[in-house]
Amino acid sequence: MTIIEKLESKQRLSLNDGIELYNLDLLTLGHYASKIREERFGKKTYYNINRHINPTNICKDVCQFCAYSASRKNPEQYTMTHDEILTVVDGSVKNGIKEVHIVSAHNPTTGLEWYMEVFSKIKDKYPNIHVKALTAAEIHFLSEEYNLSHEDIINLMIKHKVDSMPGGGAEIFDETVRKKICGGKVTSDQWINIHKLWHKSGHQSNATMLFGHIESRENRIDHMLRLRDLQDETNGFNSFIPLVYQTENNYLNVKEDLTAQEILKTMAISRLMLDNFPSIKAYWVTSTVKLALLSQEFGANDLDGTIEKESINSAAGAASANGMKLTEFKSLIKNSGFDPVERDSLYNELD
Repeated sequence: MTIIEKLESKQRLSLNDGIELYNLDLLTLGHYASKIREERFGKKTYYNINRHINPTNICKDVCQFCAYSASRKNPEQYTMTHDEILTVVDGSVKNGIKEVHIVSAHNPTTGLEWYMEVFSKIKDKYPNIHVKALTAAEIHFLSEEYNLSHEDIINLMIKHKVDSMPGGGAEIFDETVRKKICGGKVTSDQWINIHKLWHKSGHQSNATMLFGHIESRENRIDHMLRLRDLQDETNGFNSFIPLVYQTENNYLNVKEDLTAQEILKTMAISRLMLDNFPSIKAYWVTSTVKLALLSQEFGANDLDGTIEKESINSAAGAASANGMKLTEFKSLIKNSGFDPVERDSLYNELD
């Protein structure tokens, strides 16, 4: 059976099938990915009104792809106090945010309480704000730093009113590649197990994949299949987010950015391979707004949100430092031929 026959009959695709998908022309991939997207979502494109907060850039780990950590090429170290974080949230609430997304570097000097207590402080003050916080990489760092199990950290997150987990820290699951780009950080098996534990606690999360650095196409498909297997088991993932690697100010020294065609192919293949993931997010921060909008024609159905401020990817060259205005965000979606639909953090439609 040919790959086209498998797509026509909607058969579940294998590793070899996924690699073969890359050999199809872009418009063919877009046709099949868009067909699935339209069956599920029509012309809806989701967004949320959110605020990203990155409270510290001091990091114990040394990831070759990172431009954010103060221990590397960024000499400006900072760590926000809880009062400073709450002041940021106060201002963002006035702008109508529904979610605060908190991801930090792995700071060994702050104490476990600094990481945990700010979440409950936010929820106590703003009980309707969704707190999305702590990647699997952060959870693993905290467990090692404070001699606790992953389950212990997850129980503390629940105690301190974290609502869902972001998908960061996944990077690429192949351990040979992982050793080169983020050796010493959470392993692929640990990342998978942490999300499994989180799902089994009754909570949801996202999943990411960082692509466009030194990984192969086969590495990408393998990454997707491991996520698909866990989703079969737990059904705890809300969305898959293919993150386009940012080339500036880091130590991987990747000379050329991915082509738009390769990015769009990967978006479409994500939709085709991940048949059990409800949403595919074209995260405009790493793909650029224009390409994220075009990705809606290649299987994606979500753009993330207004963000307001973003520090991690912008440090590596992404044009996301100051987020995007809501009116502009909605207009761009409409002008691209899609219907902007505000969602909450768990993909319930709000308008």
